Amino acid sequence: MTIVNCPTCNKEVVWSPESKFRPFCSKRCRLIDLGEWADEKKYIAGTSEGFHLTEDELDY
Repeated sequence: MTIVNCPTCNKEVVWSPESKFRPFCSKRCRLIDLGEWADEKKYIAGTSEGFHLTEDELDY
């Protein structure tokens, strides 16, 4: 049995198909994490170079 810590509250979570919100311990912790990404409190480091598309490259 694998045990991981919830990324939000650090509570121990069993890593299994029965753990509905893994790696989070609850829906609340999952939504807190999502909000932090949406507020840009969390982000993946790097540059946005190469991610700029021209109008012609956009797929409508």
